[in-house]
Amino acid sequence: MTWLKRLGLAGAGLVAAPASAGIAVHPVIVDLAANDLQRADIELENTGADRSYVVVEPARIDSPGLPTETRVINPDPQLTGLLASPNKLILEPGERRFIRIAALAPADAQDRIFRVAIRPVAGEVRGEHSGLKVLVGYDVLVIQRPVQPDGTLRWSREKDGLSVTNNGNTNVELIRGRACAPGQAAAACPALPPRRIYSGQTAMIPVAAGAKPIYTVKVANKLTERTFDTDPGAD
Repeated sequence: MTWLKRLGLAGAGLVAAPASAGIAVHPVIVDLAANDLQRADIELENTGADRSYVVVEPARIDSPGLPTETRVINPDPQLTGLLASPNKLILEPGERRFIRIAALAPADAQDRIFRVAIRPVAGEVRGEHSGLKVLVGYDVLVIQRPVQPDGTLRWSREKDGLSVTNNGNTNVELIRGRACAPGQAAAACPALPPRRIYSGQTAMIPVAAGAKPIYTVKVANKLTERTFDTDPGAD
């Protein structure tokens, strides 16, 4: 048994053949509300044909969404702020296991953002021919919401599109977006890209001139459909 990824070469001129090795993870986004227990379970399933060795590594994310975003990893979960247990698993084909994650500090005045890397580590490739194990890992987003989450947005139309600023203390998702020209049926409106806007940050979204941007605004589990008017405004 080994925790190292191996590439086996049987001879010159042979074509590497991928062998199945993977896990499925659910959910890939965990939202911890301040009034809840501050813990959750992530389900793992071995979807491959071989035994899977999995490592789990939590990290604190500083300055999320910015060019200065930093991933802080520390073996002491008290310093990271998030516990993930167990941090190593062995899953047989078709087996399901759970990882318990728990925030170790009370909710702050604004979001705390974490990532939990969940990745399989390849065992030895078997077979007569050379093989390459193809592994799929996950980077689960964990959000610890503040006690009083506020997703206040301000927006304005710019020549390049729609500028949206999050003036609140918690991140906001813009989903199911569309840009409707005057008189255009909703079903025919071009789709707009989804965006996650962290507290204090601004997103610029390309929108054709004259089109009316409409998004579903998601703050934790609360959904609101909003039309972003031509004039500057706030929700």
